[in-house]
Formats: sequence, C-alpha cells, structure tokens
Amino acid sequence: MRQHETGVSRERAEYLSRRRRRKRRVLGCQIGILAAFFLLWEGLARVGIIDSFILSQPTRILETLLNMSQNHLLVHIGVTLYETLTGFLLGVILGLVIAVVLWWSGFASSVAEPYLVVLNSLPKIALGPVIILIAGAGTRAVIFMALAISLVVTVLEMLAGFRSTDPELIKMARTFGASKRQIFAKIVLPANLSTLFNSLKINIGLSLVGVIAGEFLVSKAGLGYLIVYGGQVFQLDLVMSSVLILAVLAALMYESVVLAQRLAERRWGRGA
Repeated sequence: MRQHETGVSRERAEYLSRRRRRKRRVLGCQIGILAAFFLLWEGLARVGIIDSFILSQPTRILETLLNMSQNHLLVHIGVTLYETLTGFLLGVILGLVIAVVLWWSGFASSVAEPYLVVLNSLPKIALGPVIILIAGAGTRAVIFMALAISLVVTVLEMLAGFRSTDPELIKMARTFGASKRQIFAKIVLPANLSTLFNSLKINIGLSLVGVIAGEFLVSKAGLGYLIVYGGQVFQLDLVMSSVLILAVLAALMYESVVLAQRLAERRWGRGA
C-alpha cells in the first residue's frame, strides 16, 4: 500500500476526497433548492398567482428587514435568543439532574414515570394562563414556558438512554466492586454522550417553540411579539420577515449543537 509524504495512504486520500466532493454537492443542492424556492416565490407573487399581501414576497421581505434593522430589530432578536437559551439551558440541566435521580432510584422512577408521560403529552400552551399567574407577565413567564416544554423531553430521553446502557458492562463493574457513583461516572454517562446531544438537538427547537408561544401571550418584545403585532395591524410582511428570521435562528442554534457534539466526540471519543 503506497504512502504519500504526509503518511496518508492513497486509498484513504481518495476516500477523503470523495467525502469532500459529496459534501460540496450536498451543500450546492441545498443552496440551489433554497434559491429556487425564493425565485419561484418571487415570480408567482409578481404574476399574481399568489397574493403578495398575504404571503408577501422576497423583495418586500428584504425591504421590511432593512426597515426593521433601523428600528430595534437586534433588540427583538436578542430578547428571543436570551429567553430561548435560558429556557434551553435550564431545561437541559434540570432534566439531566432529574434523569440521574430517577436512574439512581428505581422506586422513584416507577412512581414518576406515568406522570412524566402525561406531562409530556399535555399541550403546554394550555397552561399559559397558569404560568403567567405563577411567573408574572414578562420574560420570566416566557422562559418558564420554554423550560416546561424542554424539561420533560430531556428527562425521558436521558432516562431511556441510561436504562439502555450495556448491562454486561455494568455487571462486570459491579463484579470488580465499583460503586453506583463510579458506574454512572465511568460507564453510564460516557455511553450516553450521543443521547445527550440528540436530546439537545430536539430541545433547542422545542425551547424556541416555547419562547414564541410565550411571547404570543405576554411579551412586549421579541420575534413572537413582532409576529403578533404584524398580524394585528395587517403588516404581513413583518410577520413573514419575523418567521424567516426565526428559521435562520433555529438553523444556527441547531448547527451550534452539532458543532459542540463534534468537539465533544473529538475530546472524549465516538465510543462515548
């Protein structure tokens, strides 16, 4: 097997080259589909096939975004980001702690599980008035809404992951006298690193959903507030612009979690 000067075999170099080409093709297709979507949207609006007053059109949205950038757009984006990340982090931390407690105590897990299933199925928006009374009408209520949506999902995802850890590894560790704390720290938690990040990928979107739902109800700032305000005054360009900004924020936050996963896998290994 021939080796290049860098020590990489020809087969390995060809494999990496194919992967890079495939990534470029995928990215090119993604950009092409997005560009085609906006061009089709603009064209259909210009010829009158779709109502640009209701569905707007890319050129009008661009004009609206330029106007919004001069009228505290960054403030509204910052409010939504702050509420989303705060609710997201609180949900992940508290959910992980609760999942550890339930894994540690089989009795507590058996008692809590049906309640967790019911809470996960319950539409959190139905609790909006109660949340407002508890947390007050403001940022705290919005964060509470995001927390309520992401918390139970984290608990259920992580608990299922902890329970599915290879039982043979756990039995072997117990045979060698490992304590429950050592089993969790050395086997269970590392084995569920991918489960944790899968939960984060789900929760970052759910937290944003919770924040927007909360802003619909009580907020006086944020992208959810702009959407409600735009609908009330029939500025639907503002509504569509805010929706597009939300889509970009959701994509950026998701990619941030993906990047964090790659760094963690590089640090602790894919087998974790």
